[in-house]
Amino acid sequence: MNVYVIGDSISIHYGPHLARFLSGIAEYSRKEGEEEALLNLDKPQGANGGDSGMVLSFLEAKARSGGIDADLLLVNCGLHDIKTDPATGARQVALEQYARNLRAIVRTAASMGPRPRLVWIRTTPCDDAVHNSRNVGFHRFAADCAAYNRAADEVMAAAGVPSIDLYTFTANLGPEIYCDHVHFTEPVREKQAAFIAGWVAGVKSARR
Repeated sequence: MNVYVIGDSISIHYGPHLARFLSGIAEYSRKEGEEEALLNLDKPQGANGGDSGMVLSFLEAKARSGGIDADLLLVNCGLHDIKTDPATGARQVALEQYARNLRAIVRTAASMGPRPRLVWIRTTPCDDAVHNSRNVGFHRFAADCAAYNRAADEVMAAAGVPSIDLYTFTANLGPEIYCDHVHFTEPVREKQAAFIAGWVAGVKSARR
């Protein structure tokens, strides 16, 4: 089994652990350019998938060039979409546009054929007080994270796309989970990877 990941910086952080936990279960790969992405995790580039429009553009380009050679395509976007301008209150991607982009992502993944099978990963939590007390140039709000997750749930359920609930899993790890405004400590990253790897292992076992 082959697993391909496209997601934001959260997925970059848990990626090495996920690759390790999938050893003997599945081959792991992801959107390329990790070194470039790590230069600034708040400005998506390289392996950082960015917002839903960026993920859609990436997948459309992949579809035009022959698709993605994987059994499972693990996709997430949301944290960049909910970036909020402190002066205007505008989100980087409005909720309605986010839902439209996700529906287009579903269609684009389906256009690649039976492989890869799209799997959605729910966006991880943010904490207003933790995030917005830092001078990072934009705000994020927990209420937006919840609203965008609900929109994604509706899109994926309607399309029959399975979801991995990384949001609830991470929220249940307690309050001391952040290493900065939105990213997680190394022990949390390892647990996130183990949770995802367990889901993938379950899929592989069910196919036998």
